[in-house]
Amino acid sequence: MRSALLLLLLLAVCAASHAAIFREAPQFFNSPDCPSLADDLEKRNEKGQHHCFNHAVHVAMTLDTAYIRGSMAAVLSVLQHSSCPQSVIFHFVYSASANASSLHATVSHSFPYLKFQLYPFDDEAASRLISTSIRSALDCPLNYARSYLANLLPTCVARVVYLDSDLILVDDIAKLAAHPLGGESVLAAPEYCNANFTAYFTPSFWSNPSLSLTFANRKACYFNTGVMVIDLDRWRAGDYTTKIEEWMELHKRLRIYELGSLPPFLLVFGGGISPVDHRWNQHGLGGDNIRGLCRDLHPGPVSLLHWSGKGKPWARLDANRPCPLDALWAPYDLLQTPFSIDS
Repeated sequence: MRSALLLLLLLAVCAASHAAIFREAPQFFNSPDCPSLADDLEKRNEKGQHHCFNHAVHVAMTLDTAYIRGSMAAVLSVLQHSSCPQSVIFHFVYSASANASSLHATVSHSFPYLKFQLYPFDDEAASRLISTSIRSALDCPLNYARSYLANLLPTCVARVVYLDSDLILVDDIAKLAAHPLGGESVLAAPEYCNANFTAYFTPSFWSNPSLSLTFANRKACYFNTGVMVIDLDRWRAGDYTTKIEEWMELHKRLRIYELGSLPPFLLVFGGGISPVDHRWNQHGLGGDNIRGLCRDLHPGPVSLLHWSGKGKPWARLDANRPCPLDALWAPYDLLQTPFSIDS
């Protein structure tokens, strides 16, 4: 009897996720000042590389049924505020065990003119390196796909903006994509040097000199990996995926941190990134990782709002318990309600 009830519950969850229907977004057009992609298109088609435009802004995101509502809202916000929306190319990474055709159809239906490509991610291989963290969502293998973008995306893509699915932009993404990386930095992101950096690692890490000396001579600051500009050529040249994996393997044995995919990035890149203005990641709007309480914006201008943390705006809106800032996310929600479907 218990097994039968469990099966019915699982079927109900699956039916609910498949029943989600998203309406079609408006079509957005480039301004007259945007560089033409026509020449790029002709050249790339000759090589069979349809998503390798020189003048494009490349955006990478993960795509799954649990967060697809957030992903669709994020895409809409990028296009709506871009001066050259037809020059934005999306690279969606999905779990290899997911239904790729369904994900493709969902995106195509809402954004029929979008330039995008889907890439399968071997989450089974990644899961062998993952240790449990303080929130189960952080342990999802797809959450680690950002460490493998250099391997997944075509080698012709030299620079990409990585975005989480729980955010919206209210500014032109081309400004973020053009952020200078300097002579050596592999990635750029907003830094937060007033955060308690030591809290991201366990006491056993800091008490072991061979580990804690990792940050010697480095002014390591916290940065959120949900918004990053990545030089994929430099990443590939430095084999940074392997460096991240080595820290994950060590963590499996010694338990040196608590928070999912973030600490390996801090270990490898902390103190060596190109800092981006804080306006490009007003993060933490989802509250902490335990309770997900409401939070206010940080002081200063806003170009990107990020509901990192436990609370997600769509879940709070559906539960009729929204936080005040969730109202800023709602206009980008493409979910078609049963009432609007019937009408």
